[in-house]
Amino acid sequence: MALGADADRVRHLANWVNLSTPLGLGIAAAGGARVRRGPSRCYLADHYRWSFPVASAFTVGDVVISRHDLDRLRALRPGLLDHELTHSRQWALCLGLPFLPLYVASMGWSWLRTGDRAARSLFERGAGLERGGYVDVPTRPLGPVLARGVRSLGAAITGRRGLEAGAGVGTGRPRG
Repeated sequence: MALGADADRVRHLANWVNLSTPLGLGIAAAGGARVRRGPSRCYLADHYRWSFPVASAFTVGDVVISRHDLDRLRALRPGLLDHELTHSRQWALCLGLPFLPLYVASMGWSWLRTGDRAARSLFERGAGLERGGYVDVPTRPLGPVLARGVRSLGAAITGRRGLEAGAGVGTGRPRG
């Protein structure tokens, strides 16, 4: 057996044992997707009806899920399945469900650094940004982003939105 086939078998088994593939099949079924076997022991689930998450395709365990027809999508973006299979390996390496909070944290870091959820995500960069349909975005200075966040948090905590907040109260004018 070839090394690639052995690696696929190990990943596939790991994602069944860590329950991420059963979770992916459950999500696909709940979203009304058509599920079929794909290459490298993965499952392809297309025509998914839910609008979350916002992505042309996403992977849970060994299940590649899309709202689109995956054959047509793969014809338009030939590297997409390789990108998604890398995420499948990431699920296995993270031992299943810990992938989710790690992925969300990675997206948050990317957004802080670039204003884009994928450009500096460890997982998306590892899977190949371009193959996944993402673009690389330069980093931005972290100080101003954090300062704006602290100001917004402070305003939310104190109930103040700024000097104009409540300016129209009692005047009969809309408070826009």
